[in-house]
Amino acid sequence: MTESPIEIDCQAVSKKLQGGPDFVLLDCREADEYALVNIPGARLLPMSELATRVSELEALRNCDIAVHCHHGGRSLKVAHWLRGQGFANAQSMAGGIDAWAIEIDPSLPRY
Repeated sequence: MTESPIEIDCQAVSKKLQGGPDFVLLDCREADEYALVNIPGARLLPMSELATRVSELEALRNCDIAVHCHHGGRSLKVAHWLRGQGFANAQSMAGGIDAWAIEIDPSLPRY
């Protein structure tokens, strides 16, 4: 089995979000950023709390997980960290919610 690429584009994430229960979109931004703008269906788990809350993801270990942040930097770190914890299908959404607002849902505010 080959490992999936560490990054996934927002077009592919959008398709996966519509696809079913074996996919999770994880928002690793902080709560104040999430309150400003968020992607419907995304689950908030701030990067700053990840190490202490990773057990909340245990049931998702075999799911496809896409992590997003503002522009893609934090989510890339989180995806690498999750893979190190055994979440082999963790990926980072390239460009973050900013790319999502440009390519998928232009009604979302950008910051």
